[in-house]
Amino acid sequence: MRLPPSARPLMQWLFLGGLVGIVSGVASAVFLYLLDLATDFRERHTAIVYTLPVAGLVLGALYDRWGKPIRGGNNLVIDSVHEGDTRIPLRMAPMVLLGTVLTHLFGGSAGREGTAVQMGGSLADAVARRFGVTATTRRELLAAGIAGGFGSVFGTPIAGTMFGLEVVVIGRMSYEALLPSLVAAVVGDLVTRGLGIVHTPYPVPAPLPLTVPLLGKWLVFAVAVAGVAVLFVELTHRLKKAWERHVPALPLRMAAGGALVVALWWLVGTDAYLGLGVPTILRAFSDPNLPGEAFALKLLFTALTLSAGFLGGEVTPLFFIGAALGNVLARLLGLPLDLGAAVGLAALFAAAANTPLALSIMAVELLGASVLPHVVIVSTVAYLLTGHRGIYPSQRLGRLKHGGPLLRRLVPLRELPQEPDRPGVDRAPE
Repeated sequence: MRLPPSARPLMQWLFLGGLVGIVSGVASAVFLYLLDLATDFRERHTAIVYTLPVAGLVLGALYDRWGKPIRGGNNLVIDSVHEGDTRIPLRMAPMVLLGTVLTHLFGGSAGREGTAVQMGGSLADAVARRFGVTATTRRELLAAGIAGGFGSVFGTPIAGTMFGLEVVVIGRMSYEALLPSLVAAVVGDLVTRGLGIVHTPYPVPAPLPLTVPLLGKWLVFAVAVAGVAVLFVELTHRLKKAWERHVPALPLRMAAGGALVVALWWLVGTDAYLGLGVPTILRAFSDPNLPGEAFALKLLFTALTLSAGFLGGEVTPLFFIGAALGNVLARLLGLPLDLGAAVGLAALFAAAANTPLALSIMAVELLGASVLPHVVIVSTVAYLLTGHRGIYPSQRLGRLKHGGPLLRRLVPLRELPQEPDRPGVDRAPE
C-alpha cells in the first residue's frame, strides 16, 4: 500500500526527528549523570577549586589543539542552520561534554544548555550526513537537534520545541521545523527520563489574579530584569573580547580566568556561586533573607568563567541570577516571594536569549500554569527593552523588535550597528 503524498513528510520526520531525539536524549542523560558526579565530588572535596587555573591551562591546551573547528559553540550551531556550507564536526559532542563536566568539577560557574544544544546540533548534523538529506532538510534537522538537546536536558520538551524554532531568528518563527523539533524534543525527553535521570523539581507558586496595581509592579520588575540582562550580555561579551585581545593564547586565558574565579570564591567565602547553583535557586523561592547581592555575584562568577573560555551554557546561571533578582524585587514590590523568583527565573533568560515564548512555556512546564500570565508580561517587556543584543551573537534578526518592515536579509546580531534604526540595516520595501 502506497502512502499518500501528504503522509510522507510525517513519516520522514517521525523517523529522522525520532532518531535525533534518541541520540540527543542519550547524550543528555550521560551528560547529566556525569555532571551530578562532578558536582557531588566538588562539594565533598572543596579544595579542588584551587586547581581551577591548572584545569583551565590543560583544557585550553586540549581545546586549542583539537577544538578549533568547534570553538564557535552555540553560535556555530546557529550559523550552521543558516549557512549550508558550515558543518558541525561530530567531535563537538564528546568534547563539549567532557569540557563542561570538567568545568563544573573544578568549580567554574556555568550552565548546561549550551552543552546540550551543541551535542544535539552535532549529532543531528551527523544524522543528516548519514542519510544524505537535502540542504533544507538538514537545516530543519539542526533545529530539531537544538530542540532535542534543550528539551531533554531540562525535562521541558514543549519549551525545547519552541526554543529550537525561536532562537534561530529574532522576529520570525521557523514553523517548517515545527514537526521535527517537536518529535526530537519529546523523544529526547522520554529517553533521558527512561535512562533514570530525575530533573530538579521546582516549587509551584499559588495563583495570583492580575490587577492594575500588579501590572504596574510587573512593569517595574521587567525594567529591572532587562537592565540585568543587558549587564550580563554586555559584560560577558566585552570581557571575552578583552581576554582575546590581551591574552590571545587560550590556555593562558583560561588559566588566568580560573585564577580570578578562585580569587573571587575566596573573597566571598561561600561555594554558593560555583557550578550550577541549584540549591540557591530553590532557596530564592522561600528565603526572605537571601543576600541581596546574590544575583550580582553569580553574574560576575559566570561572566568571568564563560568569557575566559570555560565550557558550559548560560541558562542555569541565568536561572540563578533571575530567581535571586526576583527574590529581591518581590520583597521591594510586595509580591509573593515564590512568584517573584519564578518570574525572574524565566524572564531573565527570555530577555538575554531573545526567546520570550519558549521561556514562558518553560515556566509552565517547570513551575505550573499559574505563573503564565505574569511570566509572559515580564518576559515580553524585558525582551523589548534589552534591544538588539543577546547571549548568542549569531542569532539572526529578521525584523526590528519594535516593528517595521522585514529586513532585506537576516542580519546576525554581531553585525548590527550600535543603533539598528540608523542607516546600515537594509529593510525590505513596505
